[in-house]
Amino acid sequence: MVTLNKIPVTVITGFLGAGKTTLIRHLMQNPQGKRLAVVVNEFGTAGVDGDILKSCADESCPAENIMELANGCICCTVADDFIPTIEQLMALPDAPEHIIIETSGLALPKPLLKAFDWPAIRSRITVDGVIALADAEAVAKGQFAPDLAAIDAQRAADDSLDHETPLSEVFEDQISCADIVLLTKSDLAGEEGVAKARAMIEAEAPRKLPILSISEGVVDPRVILGLEAAAEDDLAARPSHHDGHHDHEHDDFESIVVEMGEVADPQDLQDRIIKMASTRNILRVKGYIAVEGKPMRMLVQAVGERLRAQYDQPWGTQPRKTQLVVIAEHDNINTAGIHADLGA
Repeated sequence: MVTLNKIPVTVITGFLGAGKTTLIRHLMQNPQGKRLAVVVNEFGTAGVDGDILKSCADESCPAENIMELANGCICCTVADDFIPTIEQLMALPDAPEHIIIETSGLALPKPLLKAFDWPAIRSRITVDGVIALADAEAVAKGQFAPDLAAIDAQRAADDSLDHETPLSEVFEDQISCADIVLLTKSDLAGEEGVAKARAMIEAEAPRKLPILSISEGVVDPRVILGLEAAAEDDLAARPSHHDGHHDHEHDDFESIVVEMGEVADPQDLQDRIIKMASTRNILRVKGYIAVEGKPMRMLVQAVGERLRAQYDQPWGTQPRKTQLVVIAEHDNINTAGIHADLGA
C-alpha cells in the first residue's frame, strides 16, 4: 500500500474530560512493540496533560518523544507549531513508528486533518485513524452544552430556534470526523446511560461508526491502531459545521490560570471548585494542588460538577504551588470572581 512508507498518526479527539489522556497512558503502557510519540495540544498555559504523560514515559515512548503545543488550538497554529513539531519528531535519531495526537477538547478535528496535506509532511505521514472519545454519562445527560435541557425546552416551544450552541457543534464535528467512537466512563453511566449516549451519537454520525464502551481508558490497542484510514484523503465523508470557513471562533471559549500557594484544606478547595462549576457554568478545571505537609502533588480533574482528585507523584524539584486551569465559554469567565470563589 502507498501508506506503508508513511508514519501512521492517530488523532485522539473528544469533549473536555472525556478521558483522552487516560487512553493515551494506556496506549503508552501497551505499545504493541512499536516506538511511539505523543503530541499534546493543551488549551491554556499550564501543561497538565503533558506532565501526566511524561510521568509515564519509558523506552517505548521516551520523554523526548512527548511534545506539547500550548500556543492555542492545534488547527489554528498549523504552520507555526504543528508542522515544525512533526518534523522535529521525524528527525529524531530513533524516529517514532506511530504518532498519537491528543487534541484540545475544544478543537475541531477536520482542520487538523487538512494540515496533513501540507507538502512538507504529506509524503511522510498519514492519518491512521481518528478516535473520538465521548463521556457516556455526560453525553447521556446532555453535558456537552451549558444547559441542554433548557435549550431543548426552548427549541420545543419555538420551532424557529434551530441554532446550536458552540459546544454541541464541537461535539458533532468530532463525531463526524471519527473512524471509531469510544464511550468512556461507561461504568458510571450504567446500561441505560450507555444506551442513550450510543443512540445520540448514532443520530449525529454522518455514517455508521463502530461505537465501543470502555472504562478507565482500557481498550485493546489493536482495535484503534492500524486502521489505515488515510483520513486526510477522505475529508468529504467527514462533514463539519465549519466547512467553507478558514477557521472557527475560539472567542467562544476562554481559559485562565489560577495560582496560589500551599493549601491547608484540599477538600475545601475541591468543594469550592464544584460550587463554582455550578454557579458559573465552568466546563473544566484541571491542575495541581500543593497540600501543606504532603510531599505528593494532588492532581485535580473536574468536568462540570464532577471532580476527581488524587495524589499522583512527588513534587521533586518543581516549585510547590497550586495551579488550576479554568475553562469556560467566554461569557462565563469572570477572572476576579473565579479567584474569589477559589479563595485565591
